[in-house]
Amino acid sequence: MQFRDIVGQNEVKKHLLRTVQENRISHAQLFLGPEGSGSLPIALAYAQYISCQNRQVDDSCGECASCRKYQKLIHPDLHFSYPFFAKHKEDTALTFLNAWREAFLANPYLGLDEWRSQLDAENKQANINIAECHQIIQKLSLKPFESEYKVLIMWLPEYLDKEGNTLLKIIEEPPQKTLFLLVAQNQDQILNTILSRTQLVKVNRLTDEDIRDYLVKTHHVDAGRAMQIAYLSDGNLQTARNLYREDANNNFELFSNWLRLCFGNKVSQLTDYVETLAKMGRENQKDFLRYGIHFIRECILILSGAEKLVRLPSAEREVAINFSAKVLKLNQADAIISELEKAHYHIERNANPKILFLDVSLQLIKILKFNTLRQTADSIILQ
Repeated sequence: MQFRDIVGQNEVKKHLLRTVQENRISHAQLFLGPEGSGSLPIALAYAQYISCQNRQVDDSCGECASCRKYQKLIHPDLHFSYPFFAKHKEDTALTFLNAWREAFLANPYLGLDEWRSQLDAENKQANINIAECHQIIQKLSLKPFESEYKVLIMWLPEYLDKEGNTLLKIIEEPPQKTLFLLVAQNQDQILNTILSRTQLVKVNRLTDEDIRDYLVKTHHVDAGRAMQIAYLSDGNLQTARNLYREDANNNFELFSNWLRLCFGNKVSQLTDYVETLAKMGRENQKDFLRYGIHFIRECILILSGAEKLVRLPSAEREVAINFSAKVLKLNQADAIISELEKAHYHIERNANPKILFLDVSLQLIKILKFNTLRQTADSIILQ
Protein backbone atom coordinates (compact mmCIF):
# COMPACT_ATOMS: atom_id res chain seq x y z
CA MET A 1 0.00 0.00 0.00
CA GLN A 2 1.39 3.37 -1.05
CA PHE A 3 0.19 6.83 -0.07
CA ARG A 4 -0.84 7.45 -3.67
CA ASP A 5 -3.34 4.57 -3.40
CA ILE A 6 -5.21 6.24 -0.53
CA VAL A 7 -8.25 8.39 -1.20
CA GLY A 8 -7.81 11.97 0.07
CA GLN A 9 -6.25 12.60 3.53
CA ASN A 10 -3.45 14.76 2.09
CA GLU A 11 -2.70 16.57 5.36
CA VAL A 12 -2.29 13.31 7.28
CA LYS A 13 0.01 11.97 4.55
CA LYS A 14 2.19 15.10 4.72
CA HIS A 15 2.43 14.85 8.50
CA LEU A 16 3.48 11.20 8.39
CA LEU A 17 6.05 11.84 5.67
CA ARG A 18 7.60 14.61 7.77
CA THR A 19 7.92 12.37 10.83
CA VAL A 20 10.06 9.94 8.80
CA GLN A 21 12.09 12.58 6.98
CA GLU A 22 12.82 14.41 10.24
CA ASN A 23 13.50 11.17 12.14
CA ARG A 24 10.63 11.77 14.59
CA ILE A 25 8.98 8.35 14.40
CA SER A 26 7.03 7.67 17.59
CA HIS A 27 7.17 4.02 18.65
CA ALA A 28 3.42 3.88 19.54
CA GLN A 29 0.85 5.76 17.46
CA LEU A 30 -2.94 5.71 17.42
CA PHE A 31 -4.56 6.29 14.02
CA LEU A 32 -8.03 7.43 15.06
CA GLY A 33 -10.68 7.84 12.38
CA PRO A 34 -14.26 6.79 11.62
CA GLU A 35 -15.01 3.70 9.56
CA GLY A 36 -14.31 4.20 5.88
CA SER A 37 -11.95 7.14 6.41
CA GLY A 38 -8.85 5.18 5.40
CA SER A 39 -7.03 5.02 8.74
CA LEU A 40 -6.07 1.36 8.21
CA PRO A 41 -4.54 1.74 4.71
CA ILE A 42 -2.82 4.95 5.89
CA ALA A 43 -1.14 3.03 8.72
CA LEU A 44 0.02 0.35 6.28
CA ALA A 45 1.30 2.93 3.75
CA TYR A 46 3.21 4.62 6.59
CA ALA A 47 4.79 1.32 7.63
CA GLN A 48 5.72 0.55 4.03
CA TYR A 49 7.31 3.99 3.62
CA ILE A 50 9.39 3.50 6.76
CA SER A 51 10.61 0.10 5.55
CA CYS A 52 11.14 1.10 1.91
CA GLN A 53 14.70 0.58 0.67
CA ASN A 54 14.47 3.41 -1.88
CA ARG A 55 12.20 6.08 -0.34
CA GLN A 56 10.99 8.92 -2.53
CA VAL A 57 10.19 12.37 -1.22
CA ASP A 58 6.44 11.78 -1.17
CA ASP A 59 6.00 8.01 -1.18
CA SER A 60 7.60 4.58 -1.01
CA CYS A 61 9.14 3.38 -4.26
CA GLY A 62 6.73 0.46 -4.71
CA GLU A 63 9.40 -1.57 -6.46
CA CYS A 64 12.02 -2.66 -3.94
CA ALA A 65 11.90 -6.09 -2.29
CA SER A 66 10.42 -4.60 0.89
CA CYS A 67 7.63 -2.78 -0.95
CA ARG A 68 6.71 -5.83 -3.00
CA LYS A 69 6.34 -7.90 0.16
CA TYR A 70 4.34 -5.16 1.88
CA GLN A 71 1.97 -4.99 -1.06
CA LYS A 72 1.20 -8.69 -0.60
CA LEU A 73 1.17 -8.39 3.23
CA ILE A 74 3.90 -11.04 3.51
CA HIS A 75 6.84 -9.01 4.82
CA PRO A 76 8.45 -10.93 7.73
CA ASP A 77 8.71 -7.76 9.85
CA LEU A 78 5.07 -6.76 9.33
CA HIS A 79 2.60 -8.17 11.82
CA PHE A 80 -1.15 -7.71 12.13
CA SER A 81 -3.55 -8.02 15.03
CA TYR A 82 -7.32 -7.66 14.67
CA PRO A 83 -10.58 -8.83 16.25
CA PHE A 84 -11.57 -12.37 15.37
CA PHE A 85 -14.18 -14.91 16.34
CA ALA A 86 -12.29 -17.56 18.26
CA LYS A 87 -13.55 -21.12 18.30
CA HIS A 88 -10.82 -22.24 20.70
CA LYS A 89 -9.11 -20.33 23.48
CA GLU A 90 -5.72 -20.87 21.82
CA ASP A 91 -6.82 -19.19 18.56
CA THR A 92 -4.85 -16.07 17.60
CA ALA A 93 -4.79 -13.66 14.66
CA LEU A 94 -2.39 -16.04 12.90
CA THR A 95 -5.21 -18.59 12.73
CA PHE A 96 -7.11 -16.23 10.43
CA LEU A 97 -4.17 -14.62 8.63
CA ASN A 98 -4.97 -15.93 5.14
CA ALA A 99 -8.57 -14.72 5.41
CA TRP A 100 -7.30 -11.34 6.69
CA ARG A 101 -4.93 -10.91 3.76
CA GLU A 102 -7.64 -11.80 1.29
CA ALA A 103 -10.17 -9.43 2.89
CA PHE A 104 -7.77 -6.50 3.17
CA LEU A 105 -6.32 -6.83 -0.32
CA ALA A 106 -9.85 -6.93 -1.73
CA ASN A 107 -10.96 -3.90 0.28
CA PRO A 108 -8.51 -1.89 2.45
CA TYR A 109 -11.47 0.19 3.71
CA LEU A 110 -13.32 -2.79 5.17
CA GLY A 111 -15.36 -2.54 8.34
CA LEU A 112 -16.05 -5.14 10.99
CA ASP A 113 -19.21 -6.34 9.19
CA GLU A 114 -17.22 -7.03 6.02
CA TRP A 115 -14.53 -8.81 8.06
CA ARG A 116 -17.17 -10.90 9.83
CA SER A 117 -18.59 -11.97 6.48
CA GLN A 118 -15.20 -13.50 5.57
CA LEU A 119 -15.28 -15.80 8.58
CA ASP A 120 -17.49 -18.49 10.03
CA ALA A 121 -18.44 -16.21 12.91
CA GLU A 122 -21.66 -17.97 13.93
CA ASN A 123 -22.95 -16.12 17.04
CA LYS A 124 -19.54 -15.45 18.54
CA GLN A 125 -18.43 -11.99 19.64
CA ALA A 126 -15.35 -10.40 18.10
CA ASN A 127 -12.43 -9.81 20.42
CA ILE A 128 -8.65 -9.78 20.72
CA ASN A 129 -8.01 -12.45 23.34
CA ILE A 130 -5.27 -13.13 25.86
CA ALA A 131 -3.67 -15.75 23.62
CA GLU A 132 -3.27 -13.08 20.92
CA CYS A 133 -1.68 -10.69 23.44
CA HIS A 134 0.89 -13.34 24.38
CA GLN A 135 1.50 -14.04 20.69
CA ILE A 136 2.18 -10.33 20.10
CA ILE A 137 4.74 -10.20 22.90
CA GLN A 138 6.45 -13.31 21.55
CA LYS A 139 6.62 -12.00 17.96
CA LEU A 140 7.94 -8.60 18.93
CA SER A 141 10.62 -9.97 21.20
CA LEU A 142 12.49 -11.15 18.09
CA LYS A 143 14.89 -8.96 16.14
CA PRO A 144 13.86 -7.64 12.70
CA PHE A 145 14.56 -10.08 9.87
CA GLU A 146 15.02 -7.68 6.97
CA SER A 147 13.96 -4.13 7.75
CA GLU A 148 15.19 -1.60 10.23
CA TYR A 149 11.85 -1.73 12.06
CA LYS A 150 9.43 -4.41 13.19
CA VAL A 151 5.86 -3.15 12.79
CA LEU A 152 2.67 -4.31 14.47
CA ILE A 153 -0.56 -2.89 13.07
CA MET A 154 -3.46 -3.52 15.43
CA TRP A 155 -6.87 -2.90 13.89
CA LEU A 156 -9.68 -2.00 16.31
CA PRO A 157 -7.89 -2.10 19.69
CA GLU A 158 -11.34 -1.33 21.14
CA TYR A 159 -11.81 -5.12 21.21
CA LEU A 160 -8.88 -5.77 23.54
CA ASP A 161 -10.88 -5.56 26.80
CA LYS A 162 -8.86 -5.89 30.00
CA GLU A 163 -6.51 -8.43 28.40
CA GLY A 164 -4.88 -5.45 26.74
CA ASN A 165 -3.13 -4.57 29.98
CA THR A 166 -0.84 -7.51 29.23
CA LEU A 167 0.68 -5.37 26.47
CA LEU A 168 1.36 -2.26 28.54
CA LYS A 169 5.00 -2.99 29.32
CA ILE A 170 5.98 -3.83 25.74
CA ILE A 171 4.11 -0.76 24.45
CA GLU A 172 5.79 1.54 26.96
CA GLU A 173 9.25 -0.04 26.71
CA PRO A 174 9.34 -1.85 23.36
CA PRO A 175 12.36 -3.64 21.94
CA GLN A 176 14.53 -1.35 19.86
CA LYS A 177 13.16 -0.37 16.44
CA THR A 178 9.64 -1.65 17.15
CA LEU A 179 6.55 0.23 16.03
CA PHE A 180 3.01 -0.13 17.37
CA LEU A 181 0.44 1.34 14.99
CA LEU A 182 -3.05 1.11 16.49
CA VAL A 183 -5.99 1.81 14.18
CA ALA A 184 -9.19 2.70 16.03
CA GLN A 185 -12.63 4.15 15.42
CA ASN A 186 -13.87 4.93 18.93
CA GLN A 187 -11.46 6.52 21.38
CA ASP A 188 -13.84 6.11 24.33
CA GLN A 189 -13.77 2.31 24.01
CA ILE A 190 -9.98 1.98 24.17
CA LEU A 191 -8.34 1.12 27.47
CA ASN A 192 -7.09 4.35 29.07
CA THR A 193 -3.88 2.61 30.03
CA ILE A 194 -3.15 2.00 26.33
CA LEU A 195 -4.49 5.34 25.15
CA SER A 196 -2.13 7.27 27.41
CA ARG A 197 0.89 5.50 25.94
CA THR A 198 0.24 6.40 22.29
CA GLN A 199 0.67 9.46 20.09
CA LEU A 200 -2.55 10.46 18.35
CA VAL A 201 -2.84 10.71 14.57
CA LYS A 202 -6.30 12.11 13.78
CA VAL A 203 -7.87 10.91 10.53
CA ASN A 204 -10.98 12.85 9.48
CA ARG A 205 -13.92 11.73 7.41
CA LEU A 206 -13.37 11.92 3.68
CA THR A 207 -14.80 14.90 1.83
CA ASP A 208 -17.65 14.49 -0.63
CA GLU A 209 -15.28 15.57 -3.41
CA ASP A 210 -12.74 12.87 -2.49
CA ILE A 211 -15.38 10.15 -2.65
CA ARG A 212 -16.86 11.54 -5.85
CA ASP A 213 -13.47 11.54 -7.56
CA TYR A 214 -12.80 7.97 -6.36
CA LEU A 215 -16.11 6.69 -7.79
CA VAL A 216 -15.60 8.47 -11.10
CA LYS A 217 -12.00 7.30 -11.51
CA THR A 218 -12.26 3.77 -10.12
CA HIS A 219 -15.81 2.72 -10.98
CA HIS A 220 -16.55 5.10 -13.88
CA VAL A 221 -19.69 6.39 -12.21
CA ASP A 222 -21.37 9.41 -13.77
CA ALA A 223 -20.11 12.54 -11.97
CA GLY A 224 -23.60 13.65 -10.95
CA ARG A 225 -24.55 10.27 -9.49
CA ALA A 226 -21.11 9.95 -7.88
CA MET A 227 -21.72 13.22 -6.03
CA GLN A 228 -25.10 11.97 -4.83
CA ILE A 229 -23.51 8.77 -3.49
CA ALA A 230 -20.73 10.79 -1.85
CA TYR A 231 -23.30 13.02 -0.17
CA LEU A 232 -25.23 10.01 1.14
CA SER A 233 -22.11 8.19 2.37
CA ASP A 234 -21.21 10.94 4.85
CA GLY A 235 -17.45 10.56 4.40
CA ASN A 236 -17.43 6.75 4.64
CA LEU A 237 -15.85 5.13 1.58
CA GLN A 238 -17.17 1.70 2.59
CA THR A 239 -20.70 3.09 2.62
CA ALA A 240 -20.07 4.68 -0.77
CA ARG A 241 -18.97 1.31 -2.16
CA ASN A 242 -22.14 -0.28 -0.77
CA LEU A 243 -24.32 2.44 -2.28
CA TYR A 244 -22.60 1.97 -5.62
CA ARG A 245 -23.36 -1.76 -5.48
CA GLU A 246 -26.97 -0.95 -4.53
CA ASP A 247 -27.22 1.14 -7.68
CA ALA A 248 -26.04 -1.85 -9.71
CA ASN A 249 -28.56 -4.10 -7.96
CA ASN A 250 -31.41 -1.57 -8.36
CA ASN A 251 -32.34 -1.89 -4.70
CA PHE A 252 -34.68 1.09 -4.89
CA GLU A 253 -37.00 -0.73 -7.29
CA LEU A 254 -36.73 -3.98 -5.34
CA PHE A 255 -37.47 -2.33 -2.01
CA SER A 256 -40.31 -0.07 -3.22
CA ASN A 257 -42.02 -3.05 -4.89
CA TRP A 258 -41.65 -5.05 -1.69
CA LEU A 259 -43.27 -2.26 0.34
CA ARG A 260 -46.11 -1.99 -2.19
CA LEU A 261 -46.85 -5.72 -1.95
CA CYS A 262 -46.70 -5.66 1.84
CA PHE A 263 -48.96 -2.61 2.09
CA GLY A 264 -51.43 -4.25 -0.29
CA ASN A 265 -51.35 -7.47 1.76
CA LYS A 266 -50.74 -9.45 -1.46
CA VAL A 267 -49.48 -12.61 0.18
CA SER A 268 -49.56 -14.81 -2.93
CA GLN A 269 -47.42 -12.32 -4.90
CA LEU A 270 -45.12 -11.85 -1.91
CA THR A 271 -44.40 -15.57 -1.89
CA ASP A 272 -43.03 -15.31 -5.42
CA TYR A 273 -41.19 -12.09 -4.57
CA VAL A 274 -39.51 -13.75 -1.61
CA GLU A 275 -38.11 -16.36 -4.01
CA THR A 276 -36.41 -13.53 -5.94
CA LEU A 277 -34.93 -12.02 -2.77
CA ALA A 278 -33.76 -15.43 -1.54
CA LYS A 279 -31.75 -16.03 -4.74
CA MET A 280 -29.82 -12.75 -4.59
CA GLY A 281 -26.87 -14.04 -2.53
CA ARG A 282 -25.95 -13.01 1.00
CA GLU A 283 -23.95 -9.86 0.23
CA ASN A 284 -26.63 -8.56 -2.13
CA GLN A 285 -29.28 -9.34 0.48
CA LYS A 286 -27.34 -7.38 3.07
CA ASP A 287 -27.02 -4.44 0.67
CA PHE A 288 -30.76 -4.64 -0.01
CA LEU A 289 -31.60 -4.53 3.70
CA ARG A 290 -29.13 -1.71 4.35
CA TYR A 291 -30.77 0.26 1.57
CA GLY A 292 -34.21 -0.36 3.11
CA ILE A 293 -33.03 0.86 6.51
CA HIS A 294 -31.54 3.95 4.89
CA PHE A 295 -34.73 4.66 2.90
CA ILE A 296 -37.02 4.40 5.93
CA ARG A 297 -34.68 6.64 7.96
CA GLU A 298 -35.02 9.27 5.26
CA CYS A 299 -38.79 8.88 5.56
CA ILE A 300 -38.48 9.56 9.28
CA LEU A 301 -36.79 12.87 8.48
CA ILE A 302 -39.73 13.77 6.25
CA LEU A 303 -42.26 12.78 8.91
CA SER A 304 -40.34 14.89 11.45
CA GLY A 305 -40.53 18.00 9.28
CA ALA A 306 -36.87 17.88 8.28
CA GLU A 307 -37.40 17.31 4.58
CA LYS A 308 -34.49 19.61 3.71
CA LEU A 309 -32.11 17.12 5.35
CA VAL A 310 -33.23 14.22 3.16
CA ARG A 311 -30.35 12.74 1.14
CA LEU A 312 -32.01 10.88 -1.71
CA PRO A 313 -31.89 11.23 -5.51
CA SER A 314 -34.92 13.02 -6.96
CA ALA A 315 -36.89 9.91 -8.02
CA GLU A 316 -36.37 8.17 -4.68
CA ARG A 317 -37.06 11.39 -2.80
CA GLU A 318 -40.44 11.76 -4.53
CA VAL A 319 -41.43 8.22 -3.55
CA ALA A 320 -40.27 8.75 0.04
CA ILE A 321 -42.33 11.95 0.34
CA ASN A 322 -45.40 10.24 -1.11
CA PHE A 323 -45.00 7.15 1.06
CA SER A 324 -44.52 9.26 4.20
CA ALA A 325 -47.54 11.44 3.46
CA LYS A 326 -50.02 8.71 2.54
CA VAL A 327 -48.94 5.56 4.34
CA LEU A 328 -46.30 5.84 7.02
CA LYS A 329 -46.34 7.04 10.63
CA LEU A 330 -43.33 7.46 12.93
CA ASN A 331 -44.12 4.43 15.10
CA GLN A 332 -44.48 2.29 11.98
CA ALA A 333 -41.19 3.55 10.56
CA ASP A 334 -39.41 2.64 13.79
CA ALA A 335 -40.97 -0.83 13.74
CA ILE A 336 -39.98 -1.42 10.09
CA ILE A 337 -36.37 -0.39 10.77
CA SER A 338 -36.26 -2.76 13.74
CA GLU A 339 -37.44 -5.66 11.55
CA LEU A 340 -34.91 -4.84 8.80
CA GLU A 341 -32.03 -4.56 11.27
CA LYS A 342 -32.93 -7.93 12.79
CA ALA A 343 -33.09 -9.44 9.31
CA HIS A 344 -29.63 -8.03 8.48
CA TYR A 345 -28.28 -9.55 11.70
CA HIS A 346 -29.70 -12.97 10.85
CA ILE A 347 -28.52 -12.87 7.22
CA GLU A 348 -24.99 -12.32 8.52
CA ARG A 349 -25.40 -15.47 10.57
CA ASN A 350 -26.50 -17.59 7.64
CA ALA A 351 -30.22 -17.70 8.29
CA ASN A 352 -32.36 -19.40 5.64
CA PRO A 353 -33.14 -16.40 3.38
CA LYS A 354 -36.45 -17.76 2.06
CA ILE A 355 -37.87 -18.29 5.54
CA LEU A 356 -36.36 -15.02 6.77
CA PHE A 357 -37.76 -12.78 4.02
CA LEU A 358 -41.16 -14.43 4.22
CA ASP A 359 -41.26 -13.79 7.96
CA VAL A 360 -40.16 -10.16 7.52
CA SER A 361 -42.79 -9.68 4.80
CA LEU A 362 -45.52 -10.88 7.17
CA GLN A 363 -44.20 -8.59 9.89
CA LEU A 364 -44.29 -5.61 7.50
CA ILE A 365 -47.90 -6.44 6.56
CA LYS A 366 -48.75 -6.50 10.24
CA ILE A 367 -47.05 -3.13 10.82
CA LEU A 368 -48.54 -1.39 7.79
CA LYS A 369 -52.12 -2.67 8.03
CA PHE A 370 -52.79 -0.51 11.10
CA ASN A 371 -52.41 2.66 9.02
CA THR A 372 -55.54 4.80 9.11
CA LEU A 373 -55.37 5.43 5.37
CA ARG A 374 -56.99 2.36 3.80
CA GLN A 375 -55.96 3.04 0.25
CA THR A 376 -54.99 0.37 -2.16
CA ALA A 377 -51.33 -0.12 -2.98
CA ASP A 378 -51.90 1.00 -6.60
CA SER A 379 -52.82 4.51 -5.41
CA ILE A 380 -49.45 4.89 -3.72
CA ILE A 381 -46.59 6.05 -5.96
CA LEU A 382 -44.28 3.15 -5.23
CA GLN A 383 -43.70 1.86 -8.74
